[in-house]
Amino acid sequence: MLVTGFEPFGEDRANPSSDAVRNLASKWQGTDTLVTEILPVAFDHGARRMRDLIAKHRPDLVLAVGLAGGRNAISIERVAVNLVDARIPDNAGAQPIDVPSVDGAPPAYFTTLPVKAITAAINDAGISTEISYTAGTFVCNHVFFTALDAVEARARVGFIHVPWADGQAPADQATMPIDDIVEALDIAISTALRRTDDLAEAGGTLY
Repeated sequence: MLVTGFEPFGEDRANPSSDAVRNLASKWQGTDTLVTEILPVAFDHGARRMRDLIAKHRPDLVLAVGLAGGRNAISIERVAVNLVDARIPDNAGAQPIDVPSVDGAPPAYFTTLPVKAITAAINDAGISTEISYTAGTFVCNHVFFTALDAVEARARVGFIHVPWADGQAPADQATMPIDDIVEALDIAISTALRRTDDLAEAGGTLY
């Protein structure tokens, strides 16, 4: 398995995605081999590193984790779009606008993880979780789409956006205990390893 987080962005001193991934690795007790990596918040370098990691380790499961500051729940992403439209520059100063993540690839890929089952399992643990239908058009979505494009057919890929961890957020932004974020990732992985089918229940949105 390959699980990735991101470095701090811009002037931020922390990124809960990298903190959670490191904590997950230190506590991992599963029988499957867990490879973790902290990716740069940069379009070119982040996507290239993801492709290199997939080529090197050939994981059966890829889970990328990123920060969605302002969200108040764990967000299980369902769709990656083949579009980069950067409202602000990445950490390398790049700001591509209206270009594809991967030339010649489909307009979008769906995650290959059981998002409804994962969402239900994390909610059952008392951690607020929702399905999200947009991972944005910045580096998170770009890396998510790149991973789906890069893996072999047998492998499964997903992306989880997490809120700020307690003590990290700018003023008035929602936070969550880092232990809850780590537990959510652990539940997501165990659920994905345990089942390939998803729950047959409504999980969509009206707008």
